This record gives sequence, C-alpha cells and structure tokens, in this order.
Amino acid sequence: MADTVTDSATESFKMPRLDTRDEDFGPLLEVLLDWEGVSDAEVQKRVSQIIEDVRTRGDAALVELTRRFDRVEADSVEALTLSPERLEQAFDSLPDAQREALAHAAQRIRSYHRHQKPESWQYREADGTLLGQQITALDRAGIYVPGGKAAYPSSVLMNAIPAHVAGVREIVMVVPTPDGVLNDLVLAAAHVAGVDHVFTIGGAQAIAALAYGTESVPRVDKIVGPGNIYVATAKRAVFGQVGIDMIAGPSEILVVSDGGTDPDWLAMDLFSQAEHDEDAQAILVGWDAAHLDAVEAAIERLLPTLERAPIVRASLRSRGALIRCRDRDEALALVNRIAPEHLELSVADPESWLHEVRHAGAIFMGRYTAEALGDYCAGPNHVLPTSGTARFSSPLGVYDFQKRSSIIHCSAKGAATLGRTASVLARGEALTAHARSAENRIDD
Repeated sequence: MADTVTDSATESFKMPRLDTRDEDFGPLLEVLLDWEGVSDAEVQKRVSQIIEDVRTRGDAALVELTRRFDRVEADSVEALTLSPERLEQAFDSLPDAQREALAHAAQRIRSYHRHQKPESWQYREADGTLLGQQITALDRAGIYVPGGKAAYPSSVLMNAIPAHVAGVREIVMVVPTPDGVLNDLVLAAAHVAGVDHVFTIGGAQAIAALAYGTESVPRVDKIVGPGNIYVATAKRAVFGQVGIDMIAGPSEILVVSDGGTDPDWLAMDLFSQAEHDEDAQAILVGWDAAHLDAVEAAIERLLPTLERAPIVRASLRSRGALIRCRDRDEALALVNRIAPEHLELSVADPESWLHEVRHAGAIFMGRYTAEALGDYCAGPNHVLPTSGTARFSSPLGVYDFQKRSSIIHCSAKGAATLGRTASVLARGEALTAHARSAENRIDD
C-alpha cells in the first residue's frame, strides 16, 4: 500500500546542514545541542504548592487536583483505583495480535534484564575476617506512565519488568486518564508486567503521592518513568525523600552512516525520534557528501507522508542536522562529544567501532538494527540518559531497583590488626572515641 500524504503544508523543507570543516562549526554545534530542561520559577512554584497540598490533605487533594487537571469526576481515590481484575480484563479484550506482541516484548525484556541481575558476594581473609556485599531489592517502586496525547504500553513494560526481575515486593503505577479515558493497551501491559497497584492520577500530584504516601496511595522507595515538565520538576523536588531514575529531556537519535545504508531507511530512522515532539533531536553524521545529499532528498520526499509530519518538521528544523565530517575518526569524536541517548552505527563493521564509543545510552549496530526495535521489543531498556548525560549515566535496569549493603565480620585477630590501623588514623583526625572504640578490640 502506498504512503499517503497527510501533511497539508506545501512548503519545501531543507534539513539543516553542518560541516566540521567550517570555522563556525563548533559554536553552531553548541547551539544545536543546547537544551535547558529546567522548569521556570512559575512552574516550580506551582509544583511546590501541589506537593504541599498532597502532603497536607492526602486523598482529598488528589481527588480535587484530578478533577481540575484531568476533568475526571471522582469522589474518592478508590474511584481512581484499578483492580488486578480490571487489568486482566483489558489484556483479554485486546486483539490477538496485540496480546501476542505484548507477551513477546515482555518475554524479551524480561530475559535481557535477568542477565543484569547482580548477585551478593563475600570472601574470607586469612585471619578469618569476612567481607562482602549483599544485594537486596527495594520494597516498593513507583512507576509514572504518561497519558493524554499518546499511550505508552512500552513504557510500562520497560519500567515495571526490571523492577519485577530485581525482586521489588510491590510495584505501584500511576497514569493520568484525561476525561476519564482508559487505554486498554496500557492496562494490559501493566497486567503482563506484574504491576500490583494502578491509580489513574497524574502530574505533580501523582509524584507527591508516591513520594509521601496518602491514605490510599502507598509511599514508595523510588520513582521511575518519564513525564512532562511538571512531572520532571516534581521528581526533582522529592528527590532525597525518595530515589528517582533521572530527569529526562527530549528524545534523541544520532545516526552515523558510512554511505552504504539505504537513504530512505535513514530518513525514517531520523523521523522515528523526531515524531515524539517538537523538541526531539535527530542528527545524522557521515563523510560521504553524495550520500548526505541522498538522505536529504529522502527526507524531503518522505516527510509529507508522515501522520505526524508537522511535529517532525518542527523538530528537524529547530534541533535536527545532517553533519558532514572528514572521516571515521572525526565521526567517533562527534559521537563522544554529543553522548547521544540513541546511537545508530549504520556502518559495515560496527563491532570495530564499539570499543571507541565511550558515551551513548544505547548503541544500535549495523544497517538492519533500527532504533525503533529497541523502543519496543529488542530487550534492552528504552529508558536512557538524554541531553549528554550518557557521559555519566546508564540505562534503567535491574540495578536501579536494588541496593547494596557492605558486609564486615571481623575475627578476633582481624579486629586487632584493623584496630591498630584505625587507631592511628582516628587519632590523626582527633576523633579519639573512634580510636578508643577500635583499640578496645586489640588483643595485646
């Protein structure tokens, strides 16, 4: 079936172009990458008021705020609660193809994350002292799932399944349902992923409820999942009261092409991230000028066929680019400079590049590995560091839902040996109680 034109705009579109040979390339790249996702003072003020309201009035505040922001007429949080039976019903009501796709994606995500699960360990020294590390899961995790403009069952799977694999005892999901509209695919994903509680609340009020607890919503130990600027601001505000995964910015993709991949494929790969929203970023880097021209032509030809063409056009115009570099080494330097959320190495021998990529959230290797596969069902998590934070952050994983406790069990001989060292260091810091505590265990 041929693509149909759904965008009424007739204006021609030219993808922004940059060239590393140009003197102003550095400043232009800085402008392209600049993203300030911090909310303004007014948003922070409103979020603070919402958080305090939920802390003070609990369920009553949740009901009132849900009425105001989501236009849902409920008289209690119980009316905003979905039972496990309702989740199972949603799963059973899906067409066969959707049930099978959810189950297949969940199986792959679960299998991948089982490989991540760390184990406790310990070792014994010659004098009998035991040292080690104990891994324990969080008691309760909270998952925020966006609602409204779009439904994200994949987000449910990617956030809940690692928590389940980690051994989290309770998984609490919150999802806004503007005008009371429930999405059965999202609810079915919660059933498949093993979510324990679902509340149809959203925004900063949902984050506050998870962080502090109310009469009906249990307090959690960590909150994960993406959301709008109010959700991000609220997560930042409650950090320390609970753990959070990250403050995520707009979606990003960086494609490196050696000129051998079909330009139409690459154009659609760029579109796949640009269609998220107007602030998403899609960049292609290559050293074959004719190939870049072909990708540009494919973008111009295919863009009008997209259902979300206006969003893609706005994203590519403001934050997208085709970058011509000199060679492979310069492309790698750009990869590590940009530290992208998603990196596609659309090259002949991607494995030879891998050891030189230092900063990337997820690396998609080869011509056949579209980033979109990772969004849904490849297995690795699609919750990834954005805005250059891949320099110091990692994808969401099982380890985000676990804690590590150090284990120290001294033998009498070990306590005496360590006590002498600790005594010297403690007295050097003028902490004599520390020193005397250690000295008590020295057997002269």
